[in-house]
Amino acid sequence: MKYLFSAILLLSILPGFAEQTGPQRRILAADDSTHRLAIVAPGGSLEWEVEVRAIHDAWVLTNGNILFQKDWQTLLEMTPEKNVVWRYDAGKMNGNAGKPVEVHAFQRLENGLTMIAESGPARIIEVDKSGKLHHEIKLKVNHASIHSGTRLVRKISNGNYLVAHESDGSVREYDADGKIVWEFEVPLFGKPRNIGHGPEAFGNSVFSAVRLANGNTLIGTGNGHSVLEVTPEKQIVWKVAQKDLPGITLAWVTRVERLSNGNTLIGNCHAGPDNPQFLEVTSDKQVVWTFKDFKNFGNSMPVQAVLPPL
Repeated sequence: MKYLFSAILLLSILPGFAEQTGPQRRILAADDSTHRLAIVAPGGSLEWEVEVRAIHDAWVLTNGNILFQKDWQTLLEMTPEKNVVWRYDAGKMNGNAGKPVEVHAFQRLENGLTMIAESGPARIIEVDKSGKLHHEIKLKVNHASIHSGTRLVRKISNGNYLVAHESDGSVREYDADGKIVWEFEVPLFGKPRNIGHGPEAFGNSVFSAVRLANGNTLIGTGNGHSVLEVTPEKQIVWKVAQKDLPGITLAWVTRVERLSNGNTLIGNCHAGPDNPQFLEVTSDKQVVWTFKDFKNFGNSMPVQAVLPPL
């Protein structure tokens, strides 16, 4: 028994130790409190990491490179060997010099361009490898904010842009000309707003939106502590609320993803060390997998993604 206890104790103090329940997976994760962006191996060790500052978005590209933000204005594409092969400074490029701007979302497109959402200028742009502007649309922001005008933004299969507007509490879909073709205001469900980031806070500071194959939209409601699936007619047909999952409290819900098996991945930021930072639930709200690592990451881990095995 003492040897078993010693083994558990040893695992608990290893610097690369991460706790996963269910299948062991490779994870992309970033936390701005520990200033770390890393790929976590299934065994819990860090197979790749880099220091970052403020971060809300990151990708592992099909070529194996990592596309991420070093801070609110600097975007980098870096090889696994940590060679920088692309850099974009949103504070200096394409008319932004001397203007306040923050980037909270970006995406490498199939045509090789990079989509960038800019809070402050309130626009979406697409640029090439040299930084040349190829396309631009303006965004509608009712509550203008350099910091929270947008959160995650994705260009979807129909060529439109699906935008989470945190400060407005709304998800808007824009066409290629910048026209709003669909909009959903995240409801407060009759509850009063409460300032903060943790489980005690409440609002509709939406973080993410994903268009599903069935035409519905999956929404991570930020400090709404929930995941919503909404039809094109704006009916909520599925919801995971803050206390729906036994033993787990949702706080700032960040990334959400619907898997091919019908399960949903949920990013759970600012929820404290008693709760997982990343989890998978079934359609009937059974938790089948969780990830928690408060040694390499902290209570501000807004970026989470499951990666293919090596």
